[in-house]
Amino acid sequence: MTDLKHFDVIRAPIITEKSTMLSEHNQVVFQVARTATKPQIKAAVEALFKVKVTGVNTQVRKGKTKRFKGILGHQSDVKRAIVTLADGQSIDVSTGL
Repeated sequence: MTDLKHFDVIRAPIITEKSTMLSEHNQVVFQVARTATKPQIKAAVEALFKVKVTGVNTQVRKGKTKRFKGILGHQSDVKRAIVTLADGQSIDVSTGL
């Protein structure tokens, strides 16, 4: 895969209180493309960050219906990947690539 495709798979890191607690267990959370598979996510993280990935868990947060000034809107679905890294390796998502 070329780097452009890797950037298409990994959209953005997710930085929340829960995701920072996961970093204590060598896990990092990313927002990924809806069509991305676990092997594609693993290959993209290993290529972009030069780390060894031991596991990938994915989850899809379904979009919610929200009301703004009386007008109904719908948020889109978001897919997340929780990537487990090998012992002794880490990714600093606050600095970027």
